[in-house]
Amino acid sequence: MLLGCSHGTDSVAGRAAIRSILADVRVARPELDVRETFVDLQEPAVADAVGAVVDPGGVAVVVPLLLSGGFHVHVDIAASVDGRPAVATAPLGPDARLVRVLLDRLVGAGAGPGDAIVLAAAGSTDPRAAVAVEEVAAALRAAWPEGPVTVGYGSASTPRVPDAVRAARAAGAQRVVVASYLLAPGFFLDRLGEAGADVVTSPLAPDPRLADIVLDRYDAGVRAVR
Repeated sequence: MLLGCSHGTDSVAGRAAIRSILADVRVARPELDVRETFVDLQEPAVADAVGAVVDPGGVAVVVPLLLSGGFHVHVDIAASVDGRPAVATAPLGPDARLVRVLLDRLVGAGAGPGDAIVLAAAGSTDPRAAVAVEEVAAALRAAWPEGPVTVGYGSASTPRVPDAVRAARAAGAQRVVVASYLLAPGFFLDRLGEAGADVVTSPLAPDPRLADIVLDRYDAGVRAVR
């Protein structure tokens, strides 16, 4: 059983984007039982979803539909599988395929030579999340030689996205493009539109490459519980 666990959102578009990832998983592997669960705002809660699988005797593999390992991964999701015939995998990021999706979003948004790129992540109080974001930023710098790439956060970590945008302009950028390192529309994406950039890219979902990452994480989880 694959339980795809996302944060949860009040955004209708955000819910559809997350569901698109699991829909692509089902298309890629139709024999696999795939269910959706959440750490906040939506039901079923991840602990309840794991219980619904393991209590009748099943085995659950929880794949965090999150881009880095923060509180939800290391506390909420970890607690949901503790002491049960279940395992939680690594989150979706960092991963080279996410960088390729980011590049496609930049090109699709019209980013070009000379533009300063601000990689915008949600942010976390867990320093491990920032390390993961910096790894993605480093890979994006290597893949995007047209201009500087810096990082900004929506909350919890610094610099915040508006500060990163201002710093890019102070460094001489004529145009600043925010690369949305977010899976789906919602609160954080809405805030990016207020950060002062010239362009904000679309979030990562929908994109079939996300399903490939989910299935790789799932397969690693299956190997861990055998």
